[in-house]
Amino acid sequence: MSSPMISLKSLTSTTTMNQLLATAKSGACASSSCGSPAKPEDVDSATWEKIKDHPCYSEEAHHYFARMHVAVAPACNIQCNYCNRKYDCANESRPGVVSERLTPDQALRKVIAVANEVPQLSVLGIAGPGDGCYDWKKTKATFERVASEIPDIKLCLSTNGLALPDHVDELADMNVDHVTITINMVDPEIGAKIYPWIFHDHRRFTGLEAAKILHERQMLGLEMLTARGILTKINSVMIPGVNDEHLVEVNKWVKERGAFLHNVMPLISDPVHGTYYGLTGQRGPRAVELKTLQDRLDGGARLMRHCRQCRADAVGLLGEDRGQEFTLDRIPGEVRYDASKRETYREVVARERGDHVTAKSEAIGMVKAAGSSGLLLVAVATKGGGRINEHFGHAKEFQVYEASAIGINLVGHRKVEQYCRGGWGEESTLDDVIAALEGIDILLCAKIGDCPKDQLTEAGVRVTDDYGYDYIETAVSALYAAEFGLEPLAATA
Repeated sequence: MSSPMISLKSLTSTTTMNQLLATAKSGACASSSCGSPAKPEDVDSATWEKIKDHPCYSEEAHHYFARMHVAVAPACNIQCNYCNRKYDCANESRPGVVSERLTPDQALRKVIAVANEVPQLSVLGIAGPGDGCYDWKKTKATFERVASEIPDIKLCLSTNGLALPDHVDELADMNVDHVTITINMVDPEIGAKIYPWIFHDHRRFTGLEAAKILHERQMLGLEMLTARGILTKINSVMIPGVNDEHLVEVNKWVKERGAFLHNVMPLISDPVHGTYYGLTGQRGPRAVELKTLQDRLDGGARLMRHCRQCRADAVGLLGEDRGQEFTLDRIPGEVRYDASKRETYREVVARERGDHVTAKSEAIGMVKAAGSSGLLLVAVATKGGGRINEHFGHAKEFQVYEASAIGINLVGHRKVEQYCRGGWGEESTLDDVIAALEGIDILLCAKIGDCPKDQLTEAGVRVTDDYGYDYIETAVSALYAAEFGLEPLAATA
């Protein structure tokens, strides 16, 4: 069995930092900018330089790098039936929710504090909780302040697109080279079912007229960004019975206009969130329904399948949120940026990523060479580094990998309630985990107790911790070989 990578969650301890420094001195690449063999064949070198450390734009990077959202833009110019923005809220994990709103100066202080303590940080995003292009003065001031203090951080903006065309030139001037636009329709008839109203050009519009204006502005903004070489990610919320079939057409439109990624997300419609859809009984898609739609979109615009639908104040790796560690009351009045931890982390990660890419390539090659028509869906408990390194009882999500004749690919994730709390497992939680694993063939984790393992087995869910701390793809290839009677690939350290 392979040895575990240094925990990505413990990089700030003195002992671990000394280990990192020793590793860096032993010959790791000077920085992640030295080039990575992880570059996909269909991505040019210039684009790879922009995305290789961006956890949202690169599936491979999300194993190693973190994002941070600062909640400086509370005002919004549209109403969505799936949205209910909440402030002073630490209990909900979804877009539009924040614990505290920030001024640009407070945001700068918080970004420096996080950069000093979270060495994985590579991206600063503004994702509301309203709209960053509508609340533009605060957005611009925040980007300018942060860029002057931490010039190597990537700047990223999320927007509904209505006010986007008014600010594309300024975004380009500030070197904001990643913009996410939420586009749920290209047919205003469908848009009218999603958006009750918009506020544009000092007027409120409703119904079909509102949706038509929003559609035109979104397409214009996307085209303008593409023309300036700014990478775009399109977020679309899958709403069963409203736009689920229509998203095939959305995918075609955004691909034609140069979108780099299309991210189809499930509607979150729990009534406790107080959204219109939640209160009126509109259901969200089941995990298998979402995957079926995403599979239909293969061959269109490049798909993002590792999104976590982050809060507007999220901090950390995708799949984790350390925001409550960095509320304003926990941050000193004066903070100065210290780049040493981030620099050291990147030195070590550059080599680790190279090892991971080699192991992944070997594993995928074995699966492709097998010539089998078999398909295997594997759920994985991981906390980063591309390894199976999370205890079953501590997992709050499982990443889902698909092994087939075309290779091994991350195809989604399943959120779950943490099973183990204070040493005890909850029976109702285990039932929910079993339901969340619908369609999964095998579950991999670093460790699992006999009791939950037996109960999962009785429920028809196969689970093993035999591959703890292996690279995910290496373990999946071995499982694929065992499942379909092939020669297994040896584990890679």
